[in-house]
Amino acid sequence: MPIISAEDKHLTVLNLFTTDTPEKQAKLIEEMTKIVNAAAYEGWMSSTVHSGVDGYGTLNFIQWRSGEDLEKRYAGEEFKHRTLPVFGEITTSIRLMQNEVAHTLTSDALGGKIEIGPDRDDYTVFTLFPVTPEGQDEAVDALGPGQAFLADVPGFRAHVVLKGLRARGLEGSFVISYSQWDSKEAFEVYRDQAPEEQADARKAAVARVRAVVTGEPYLNTYRVVHTRSAGE
Repeated sequence: MPIISAEDKHLTVLNLFTTDTPEKQAKLIEEMTKIVNAAAYEGWMSSTVHSGVDGYGTLNFIQWRSGEDLEKRYAGEEFKHRTLPVFGEITTSIRLMQNEVAHTLTSDALGGKIEIGPDRDDYTVFTLFPVTPEGQDEAVDALGPGQAFLADVPGFRAHVVLKGLRARGLEGSFVISYSQWDSKEAFEVYRDQAPEEQADARKAAVARVRAVVTGEPYLNTYRVVHTRSAGE
């Protein structure tokens, strides 16, 4: 089962696909699973496929040894002439985002270890923040150390902040928040907390992020449906 850690210096790629029907989402998962099961690319380490819950689409959390290895995959004939055309027919948007893991946080129960896989029952919340280039580090700090209070929120499991390096299908600088919760209900209780009941640290983090975003953040929720690592 893949592990997410800020100590590892490999490249983390998040492939975000949106679509508009449950049938197309099912087809996306089917095609992604085929690719993951056949993966034998130089430098590829793991892929974890997520199925959209609140919105149709998929999220693929991929770990690569380096950006150079990923670019070899992108330059290959299979990727250009089969993978992209197949996904292009069943998606409404494709964003291929290269990142570094900048910060992680877990509840005491997880003891600092963040795993992703279908054998877990995590309710995963993904948010993509478009930010100004000069505000990217501020957003990382606000979403990361600035949200240390999350460790004490009921139902919280883990939180990962990723700093965007480059992307296909997405212009400008960005930061990603990827978090795991016990359940949809636990997350929504936290999300919908009245402003007057929110901790000062939460309000401060929100204000800091709002000061550097350049557009509406994209949020969706997911369940992991498939994973595979190199050598399996």
